[in-house]
Amino acid sequence: MRIFEGIGLALLGQRGHLFAWGPVGLGGGIGLYFLMPEEPDRLVVGALVIFGFFCAVLAFLQKRAFAPLIWLCALLALGFGLAAGRAHWVGAPVLEWRYYGAVQGRIIGMDRSASDALRLTLADVTLENMRPDQTPAKVRVAMHGEQGFITPSPGMSVMMTAHLSPPSGPVEPGGFDFQRHAWFKGIGAVGYTRTPVLTAAPRQNGASVFAFRMKLSKAVQARMSPDVAGVAAALTTGDRSGLDETTVQALRASNLAHLLAISGLHMGLLAGVVFAAARLAFALLPAVSLRLPAKKIAAGIALGAAAAYLVLSGGSVATQRAFVMAAVALIAVILDRRALSLRAVALAGLVILCLRPEALLSPGFQMSFAATTALVAVFAVMRDQEVRLGPKWVRAFATLFLSSLVAGLATAPYAASNFNVVSHYGLPANLVAMPVMGLVVAPSAVLAVCLVPLGLEGVGLWAMEQGLRVIMTVAKLVSEQDGAQGFIPSPPPAFLPVFSLGMLWLILWQGHLRWMGVAVAVVGLGLWADTNRPDVLISDTGGLVGVLTPKGRALSKDRGQGFVALNWLANDGENITQPQAATRWPEVAAQQITHVKGKRAVAAFQTCPPQMVVVANYPLANTLPCQVYDANSLRRTGAIALYRLSDGTWQEHTARAASGRRLWNTPEIRTAD
Repeated sequence: MRIFEGIGLALLGQRGHLFAWGPVGLGGGIGLYFLMPEEPDRLVVGALVIFGFFCAVLAFLQKRAFAPLIWLCALLALGFGLAAGRAHWVGAPVLEWRYYGAVQGRIIGMDRSASDALRLTLADVTLENMRPDQTPAKVRVAMHGEQGFITPSPGMSVMMTAHLSPPSGPVEPGGFDFQRHAWFKGIGAVGYTRTPVLTAAPRQNGASVFAFRMKLSKAVQARMSPDVAGVAAALTTGDRSGLDETTVQALRASNLAHLLAISGLHMGLLAGVVFAAARLAFALLPAVSLRLPAKKIAAGIALGAAAAYLVLSGGSVATQRAFVMAAVALIAVILDRRALSLRAVALAGLVILCLRPEALLSPGFQMSFAATTALVAVFAVMRDQEVRLGPKWVRAFATLFLSSLVAGLATAPYAASNFNVVSHYGLPANLVAMPVMGLVVAPSAVLAVCLVPLGLEGVGLWAMEQGLRVIMTVAKLVSEQDGAQGFIPSPPPAFLPVFSLGMLWLILWQGHLRWMGVAVAVVGLGLWADTNRPDVLISDTGGLVGVLTPKGRALSKDRGQGFVALNWLANDGENITQPQAATRWPEVAAQQITHVKGKRAVAAFQTCPPQMVVVANYPLANTLPCQVYDANSLRRTGAIALYRLSDGTWQEHTARAASGRRLWNTPEIRTAD
């Protein structure tokens, strides 16, 4: 009984601070859904949702100390049901075999692939000799080879001869699941074309947000020099199709890539500039400002500008979170309430998770909320403790330094775990670039928009270009320094939830018990430090094998399956190319691992010793005495990781077992639905 009394007293001490735990509970339920090894039955999901609503009503009526625990049960159950419902809601046909032939569709998206090729997302897809109910709703096609017959534009119907295949699973067990990502995007097939893309029908008449975005993007790029045009378009419209790989790599190496994601920084700067400009305009009209609530009207104008920017930029997860945060702050101004608080961050989290529960798994969501939560928490403590960052003339610079430091430290674990990269000079790069972004680039962009009716937008765009030149100069100088980036191995899957829970406990819990969060976060870091990379990795087609040697990962061939090779090496924490890793392959001969490639080699392969591991990209005879992984078996298991045990045997982990039998990777489940 004393234990329960202690829990009750502890929860009573959190009164007034429990709302911030709302997205944690909802996110916990969403995470549980994605961790399920089998797709849950709809009856189970329905029962959980009913249970969640029952708990919510009970918690609302229950005024005792244990009401927060009932709310937690409600949020966990509702989060689980929300994720399951969303997964079924977005369901669309997925291609179940490799396809080569005619493809026709309407362009609804344009970006660039990892190989820097222009990539089109098509809707209203037609595939040769395929029924409409089997045809994917959307396909994504990279344009390779000689192009130039047309300039793709939004809404244009195009046709081509393309290679398509189903979205691929993880490149290794526990890795990023592109099948799941594509499922929630509605993409049922991906591929490429090496033949010219042709116009099937002219662009449809009528306005669309995407068409307006691309038109504005082209207009911005046409008015700026090529070295910054792509960056300007990405900042103003979210269109990254004009960014070349060199620019992206320079920004990543200098930890300035976050400037390309329209998030809290951009939304905050835009809303702040519009709010300040509106207040200044009212101040210049005393007769109006003395009769009307000028500050509240200015906040309303800024809210409208932020909403327009949300629609214009394409509405990514980071942009949605930023808009909700900006909207909460501006509405607080209108209602004479405190603008920035953890409640505002929690409200933004609840809105995003309700609209797109799958966002919980995205790096953008994780990094965006990590930075925002940490910044609000730190500056709230400073406000409550009345901490001053020196005299007035240095406060702006001290605040900038502290903001960059806190945001950088908060996002570093998430960036490192998702991208295997640590930028060593990111802090000084941000200290130089951020003032330019806030004082030059953002105000200039707003000025350009305001001057469009007068035909003088060139003034704002010129000033914006000069600011972007400074930022890109900083990015290139930093990225060219020796040791600009560090590369680290991927953590185990348990790291992120354990570490995140620890940091959230530290920030959200009130009282001395909050320091328990540090211990939990340290446990998470310990899991990362103790991680072991697989001794052998086998791709899901059998086309590539990677073996860990004393010098690093050795790859079985120097080209082909480049995406898989790049991810394996990155997950190992190595910054080398596939050809470099392939030079290590001769060292593998002593480890009794053989890669048989091609039909002729497979046909000629007759025997092998029992202790040997044989990988083939075509079917092998099932009577061989050795351990065989061929095209047939890999089709069932997906990518494979092997760990050598102390007795010389192998422990096997498969991507299919790690991912489970889910809607996005099991046709039988989709057919049953």
